[in-house]
Amino acid sequence: MTLQRKVARVVLGSMLTGALAGLHAMPAFAETVVPEAEEPGVMTLEPPKASWFYVRGGWGSAGSSIFDAGTGKMVGMVNTSRDSDMAIDPSGKFYYVAETIWSKVNRGTRQDLVSVYDSKTLKLVSEIPTPGRLIVGGFTTNFVLTDDGKTAYDYNFDPASSVNIIDMVKRKFVRAVELPGCAGMIPNPGVGFSSLCADGTIATVAIKGTTQDITRTEPFFDAAADPIFSNTVYDRKKKQAVMVSYTGLIRTASIGAKVEVSTPFSIQEAGGMKSADVKPLDIAWYPGGMQPVALHRPSGTLWVLMHKGEYWSHKEGAEEIWGVDLAARKLVKRIPVEGKPGNIQITQDDAAMIMVNGYKGDAQVIDSKTGEVKHEIENAGGGLITVVEPM
Repeated sequence: MTLQRKVARVVLGSMLTGALAGLHAMPAFAETVVPEAEEPGVMTLEPPKASWFYVRGGWGSAGSSIFDAGTGKMVGMVNTSRDSDMAIDPSGKFYYVAETIWSKVNRGTRQDLVSVYDSKTLKLVSEIPTPGRLIVGGFTTNFVLTDDGKTAYDYNFDPASSVNIIDMVKRKFVRAVELPGCAGMIPNPGVGFSSLCADGTIATVAIKGTTQDITRTEPFFDAAADPIFSNTVYDRKKKQAVMVSYTGLIRTASIGAKVEVSTPFSIQEAGGMKSADVKPLDIAWYPGGMQPVALHRPSGTLWVLMHKGEYWSHKEGAEEIWGVDLAARKLVKRIPVEGKPGNIQITQDDAAMIMVNGYKGDAQVIDSKTGEVKHEIENAGGGLITVVEPM
């Protein structure tokens, strides 16, 4: 036998031995794997927390995403339609969404209603039909609840201004109150509600059974010369509303059967600067944005989105966030901010975390005490931000 044949036999034998060994080992790989059956279930949320931000998707987008300020993580989403406003039940059991919807998205049969969602499962619980809403959402003052959560006031603009009164216990529309020339609402515990009006007054609607009395303050601002932002903020414990004008004048109003409005002070002068003016090309710091103010009620600090510009730049995004001590009428904090945010809100706990977002939909969570950016959240939503209010 030649050397080549001997080598070939050795190689062939080795190959056969390996193949046989592989055949003996194959059953170990061919064993049937029985997958474990998954346990079906539905996750639930905790009741609304003081550390949560509710962020609208922005114009043309549905849904309000819930983010935790501590982690920066999304924890859920409330089904808010494009043209809607959301309110949080004071007891924490429900989310209420006042909305106008169409059967074919932007046409077809129109429905005006308040949708009720369970706060733990986020499932639809009930629908309350209401007449004549037709208002584009975007202001926390469009839809407000009484302190006990038993009554809701829903602003209409169809095209006349009126307010729907809704019994949230019976989940039933009660009646509408005509309020021409006024917009948005301020809760007025034990009375009804108040509203900012184009004639420079605050109207107060005292609900008395099936009737109501409407009274007005004396005019205290000129809506043509220096309007007030519609996003007024309200402190339920102090029964005090806070208003900011386009030039940065800050006013407070004690809310009750008779509304008393304070003398204004300039946010710029509160920081040792010249007050802003309505003159063209007068460059100064001005408030601006879609939701330009937020109130930290426990500390009495008003946070305002500010930018450098001229009068009538009230939709501009912010370059800085200013914190104002309302009691002292003093600017106590200036925080630089990137991305030109147009919406601001702050948690009502001791952490006092600020969230800002803008048209691009990205958000930042900022420590109001240090100015440090704690979380940057991409695609969080570019719309209105809501938080749980202390009662």
